[in-house]
Amino acid sequence: MRMKAVSQAILLLGLIVAPCLAIAAEPTFKEGWFTTNDGVKLHYLEAGSGKPLVMIPGWSQSAMEFKYQLTGLSDKYHVYALDMRGHGESAKPNHGYRIQRLSADVHDFLLANNLGGVTLAGHSMGCSVIWGYWEQYGSDRLSKLILVDQMPMITSNPGWSPQELEDAGAIFDGKSLFDNVNALAGPDGVKTTEGFIRGMFTKQYPVDAVNWVIQENLKFPREYAARLLFDHATNDWRDLIPAINIPTLVVGGKASLVPWKSQVWIGKQIKGAKTEIFEENEGGAHFMFMENPEKFNRLVDEFNG
Repeated sequence: MRMKAVSQAILLLGLIVAPCLAIAAEPTFKEGWFTTNDGVKLHYLEAGSGKPLVMIPGWSQSAMEFKYQLTGLSDKYHVYALDMRGHGESAKPNHGYRIQRLSADVHDFLLANNLGGVTLAGHSMGCSVIWGYWEQYGSDRLSKLILVDQMPMITSNPGWSPQELEDAGAIFDGKSLFDNVNALAGPDGVKTTEGFIRGMFTKQYPVDAVNWVIQENLKFPREYAARLLFDHATNDWRDLIPAINIPTLVVGGKASLVPWKSQVWIGKQIKGAKTEIFEENEGGAHFMFMENPEKFNRLVDEFNG
């Protein structure tokens, strides 16, 4: 996509999605590309200068969904947003749709751009990508983490106690996981995606804006999306999270499909972490960084400054 078209799309969406926000000059962020160590060409967006803030979208999401962070935080930070392999404008190989590979892709990105002292922010599955990064590389090139609305384990174990279930925040059991994965990979993959995404916003968020998010999600082929969802939903990060030892901000939402108490649990496991839970009337669903970018960006700036 040409830069003029990207900028025009973002400006238009800003007018539709967030009429309460001041829409100033046309955004000036740039597109970039890098190649992973297994030869896959990946796309990213960037804006601003200063301390690097690298943002990782969630499952099936695109870098464009961080448009309000690219425009709202780039006056203080060098903001990057990644299209993970298969997602958004990145190449769509037939392999690599596992969390550990996506984590390695992020490491390749930091190396390719010679970035250090990075604040690494992940939304939804992007948190799992961060946890996979931590498992493989520790704090290499990182200074802070921002974890936005991801439970530590998506699929429940029937042997868990009620407290374990609450802490993990699981929303699938074995049967529902396979049902959803098979639906995504089958002829109803688009319809299944629409159902997923529409349940991730508060009722007051504009329908046109939700439809745009759905279209961004569908840039990721549904067969690959199903593969990745299965891998994502079968990783249990509860043993790794307490090992994190750099400053961390945890963000959740009272109306999110991710149970908010699991976000509180995560915050308690990481020494010194700050936890912020958006209320429903603050846009506190899964995409609170889109529904209430002013508050979200303020939290990031206060944490990162």
